[in-house]
Amino acid sequence: MRESTELLRDEPFEPEVLQSDLAYHGAVWDVRDDRVRYGSGEIRRQYVAHTGAVAILALDDEGRVLLIQQYRHPIRHRDWELPAGLLDVEGEEPLEAAKRELAEEADLVAARWEPLVSSWTTPGGNDEIIHIFLATGVSAAESAHDREDEEADIRVEWVPLPDAVDAVLAGRMRNGILSIGVLAATQRLRDRS
Repeated sequence: MRESTELLRDEPFEPEVLQSDLAYHGAVWDVRDDRVRYGSGEIRRQYVAHTGAVAILALDDEGRVLLIQQYRHPIRHRDWELPAGLLDVEGEEPLEAAKRELAEEADLVAARWEPLVSSWTTPGGNDEIIHIFLATGVSAAESAHDREDEEADIRVEWVPLPDAVDAVLAGRMRNGILSIGVLAATQRLRDRS
């Protein structure tokens, strides 16, 4: 069965873009309005043009995952998340961005880093891809980062990984990146044992 599942993969497809306009220029993201030749017709789609992002699933030596909680205005919740951030530094590789974000959001560094999983967050509405990294050998950074706005009151918790999985599966934590990260990390650790 494993052999046939390895054939499952997303496939690139590039229909002719007839017109692509900047519909809105935002402070962080833009909105594009595209007309695309599709089959024998034409479709029009608006979407958020996103820089891409990284997230970090940091595990300590006790098997606990680092979660942060912060206010997210679009959903009017303080949701639990993995430390994460935008790929908004010109030329910065995703791994370097992940290291920067772990220091900025949690004042931590990690000795070991490995890619965990990458995912398009909402492919029907934006082109964001997020790269989630597994970070281990975690320790305090040399200095604390100054935080502003909703980052100023970030709550940080170390949670046993199985408890985080239980909260996701029970619907108590609904952040998609957190869900993907804790489930992927659980499987990765299972595969290693």
